[in-house]
Amino acid sequence: MSSGVLEFPKLLIVHHLFDFSISVMSCGFRSGGDTVATRRTDVLEMITRLTKRNVDAIAPGNRAVIAYDQDLTGFGLRVATNGRLSWFIEYRPGAGGRRVPKKRMYFGSREFTPEQARQAAKEMLAAVALGGDPAAKRQEEREAETFREFAERYLREEAATKLKPGTVANYRIAIRKHAAPEIGSVKLNRITTAQIARLHRNIGETRPMTANRVMECISSIFRYAATCNIVAVGHNPTRGIRAFREQRRERFLNAEELGRLGEAIREAETVGIPFTVDTDNPKSKHTPKSGSIQIDVHTAAALRLLILTGARLREVLNLRWEYVDYQRGLLLLPDSKTGRKAVVLNGPALGVLRSLDQSGEWVIKSEGEDKPRVDLNRPWRTISARAILPGVRIHDLRHTHASVGAGAGLGLPIIGKLLGHTQASTTMRYAHLDSDPLKRASERIARSITEQMGD
Repeated sequence: MSSGVLEFPKLLIVHHLFDFSISVMSCGFRSGGDTVATRRTDVLEMITRLTKRNVDAIAPGNRAVIAYDQDLTGFGLRVATNGRLSWFIEYRPGAGGRRVPKKRMYFGSREFTPEQARQAAKEMLAAVALGGDPAAKRQEEREAETFREFAERYLREEAATKLKPGTVANYRIAIRKHAAPEIGSVKLNRITTAQIARLHRNIGETRPMTANRVMECISSIFRYAATCNIVAVGHNPTRGIRAFREQRRERFLNAEELGRLGEAIREAETVGIPFTVDTDNPKSKHTPKSGSIQIDVHTAAALRLLILTGARLREVLNLRWEYVDYQRGLLLLPDSKTGRKAVVLNGPALGVLRSLDQSGEWVIKSEGEDKPRVDLNRPWRTISARAILPGVRIHDLRHTHASVGAGAGLGLPIIGKLLGHTQASTTMRYAHLDSDPLKRASERIARSITEQMGD
């Protein structure tokens, strides 16, 4: 037996790391993806062919054992004193060379057979030969943000500075209610098109329009991720997913319904609307059994302005007195969904505005305070129920304003300008209501035919 070498069947022990001069050779190894520099004084190293028989022959003792494979350079096994096996590769990243410290990366335990571990090591070492760094890549994967984490970053850094507040609010809801519960914990660079398609399909079974809006939100998040160098440019798992067909709701109030709406608003702002108890609602026992629901003058004014001007909800609720131009009869909005906008004020709308207390900053005040009202959901539910308008949304008041104009033969270009549409195609939804030109054409054709027929 040669000095310093102990022979075992199939095993050749090369070094006993008992002194500092040898232990410092381990500096620069990587353990579990993290670089370490330790002075090991109780590790036994050996070189052997890492087969099942030889691996089973390595018994744990009072020292950890490092076994290098004699056939595949850079492939090895660590056996801890408690018997735990850890396969690893050792390599010099980048261009390599003696000046580059070695890295050690562990990649599995007993779930790998020796042959499976050898094959995995071959693939990783082949990547190293091509300039890769498996340990750095794994560390990058571990540090990668989840969808939920990056979505919050997107809302804060990108959306809040470049999108309108309403859009940001809708995106926040789409993330919180739909996207995050399904893919929130998945690393952003691990999300697949199949996962997004499944999410889109599941939402679309009952809410196709919502499903399409969620896709738009996720797509925006991945576009921003590419600019942050988190995913590759062009990588977007929403690509190729076809949107659901959207059937736009066209609910217009007729003359009778408008009459009931007006009566309900007047009742709510004067004597109040009687309470009604929903016996099917388990919480209805907490509803008062007597009394009435009243709305203040600002809530009533907001509802009237919506129907009289065709303005959007936020345009009315966020209206400041400085935007009102009585002389020209306009609301000069510095910003809206379509940018700067002038809303025409007709006589009844001007009357509504003049009836309000014009002190303070905001036209539609919240509960008597000089701050804008957040929404009209609760009063609208009460008033629409009283007016027997099931399923009618506040936005349908804007549609009704346009439909009355189309039915009066005012022409789609004029209606589009009144509503502030930037695209003529947006106004085309009211084309079937613009019946006056069609009626006149039909009358002329019929007269010509009857004259020729001699009737």
